[in-house]
Amino acid sequence: MPLHAADYVLAGAAAVAAGAVNAIAGGGTLISFPTLIGLGVPAVASNVTNTVSLLPGYLSGAYTQRDDLRPQLARGRALAAVVAVGGLAGSILLLTIPSHAFRVAVPYLIVASCALLLFQEPLRRRIGASEPGRRGHGIALTASCFGAAVYGGFFGAGLGIMLLAVLGLFSSDSLARVNALKQALSFLINLVAAVFFMFSGRVVWTLVPVMAACSLIGGWLGSRSVNLIPAGVLRRVVVVAGLAVAISLWVG
Repeated sequence: MPLHAADYVLAGAAAVAAGAVNAIAGGGTLISFPTLIGLGVPAVASNVTNTVSLLPGYLSGAYTQRDDLRPQLARGRALAAVVAVGGLAGSILLLTIPSHAFRVAVPYLIVASCALLLFQEPLRRRIGASEPGRRGHGIALTASCFGAAVYGGFFGAGLGIMLLAVLGLFSSDSLARVNALKQALSFLINLVAAVFFMFSGRVVWTLVPVMAACSLIGGWLGSRSVNLIPAGVLRRVVVVAGLAVAISLWVG
């Protein structure tokens, strides 16, 4: 599949935008993935190439928000193994079963996550998120994060939105701090999936260096913007981004 200089420029620009959107809200995959499809890269190859290429953007975003991440390291460590296994399971599913049925469900999952995030505050008050140690909350959080990780390993569009909604529901921290944990877990999920995809023979390696470098820049730019945006505005941005992702999938 021949690619021209303009194709690499377009892929790089999409990776910058995707890295920034993933850092702020999630849903950046719906910028870079359709771009690769438009360049003539087959769907599965676009998906795995996108996962490998955007990995530095997640790392950049998590590192830039390290001050917000530190107070949540204990929770992050507790969830790390869960999301790693989920990410691996999702990546295996992508390469072993037909994806049509799951892709049909994806927009509905994203819309549900947006609704969860939109009504996060009243739900948090109702379940008593100020008591995060309750056993029922811990089980629900773990199960929800595992499900999000499986989805992220399989496709990934809207993974950040799902994680942000789930983590925020069971946390009394600010949205900026929850976003930092979301970045770290998203990086881990995509790292596990990317390592698996590297041996799949589906990665378009000529695109990876360009997109990886650009996603690194985008992740840094997006993360620098998070603390400048009020929590209410950030929540609305995330919801709008999620609905845009769902509509794009329905239309596509």
